[in-house]
Amino acid sequence: MQKKLIALALLTAGTLAQAQTTPVGLWKTIDDDGKTEKSLVRISENKGVLTGSIEKVFDASKQNEVCDKCKDDRKDKPVVGLQIIRGVRQNADDKMIWDGGEVLDPEDGKTYKTRLKPIDGGKKMELRGYVGLPMFGRSQTWVRVE
Repeated sequence: MQKKLIALALLTAGTLAQAQTTPVGLWKTIDDDGKTEKSLVRISENKGVLTGSIEKVFDASKQNEVCDKCKDDRKDKPVVGLQIIRGVRQNADDKMIWDGGEVLDPEDGKTYKTRLKPIDGGKKMELRGYVGLPMFGRSQTWVRVE
């Protein structure tokens, strides 16, 4: 009986640890300045593909904004509820990186290739948006809420 409990505890601990090292969850987005909290984004996974949607905008004056600069199916959609991360998958060569999709900046309506990388044991995540190669872009560090 004791061996079964130990095995269950190890399995549970391993599952919890892995859950924290994926981008799946609720994240507080921090602007490029590294200080300004912008929104809450929930990242979810369906059949190995990650998507992320804005659940809350912290600036009360922007609560009812729409993405009027978006150029695709998100044009004129409310920012709260807007899917800003699409098509991201776990990198085949580096299991700590998720990439291959895009991130939308609702302020300018532009989409960028994206790379997500959990850091600090999954408590934070580096989101990199770029054009062409990852070296030509900008990064934000998001903080896990749940």
